Amino acid sequence: MRIIALSSLKAFWEKPEYADAAEPLRAWYHFVSAADWDSPSDVKRDLRNASILKDGRIIFNIAGNKYRLVVWINYHFHVVYVRFIGTHRQYDEIDPQNI
Repeated sequence: MRIIALSSLKAFWEKPEYADAAEPLRAWYHFVSAADWDSPSDVKRDLRNASILKDGRIIFNIAGNKYRLVVWINYHFHVVYVRFIGTHRQYDEIDPQNI
């Protein structure tokens, strides 16, 4: 899978208060980059803690469920778009389906 954009993840983990997210996000990035997903069931097969939303949105728990990562996946083109990364409190303030 091709992930757009690593820069969003880096901008998050480079903030001192989120530095502990760097290694888990890098691990997620490398795992997903090597994945070959054609459907939400493929994601769920590989990452059981992923939450599947409608219209290609997926929520991943990062760093032992400390952070939430929302992506939109275009399965046809094998592209993962990072839509949001933040704490649970920040996540509670967004609508993951429309971000």
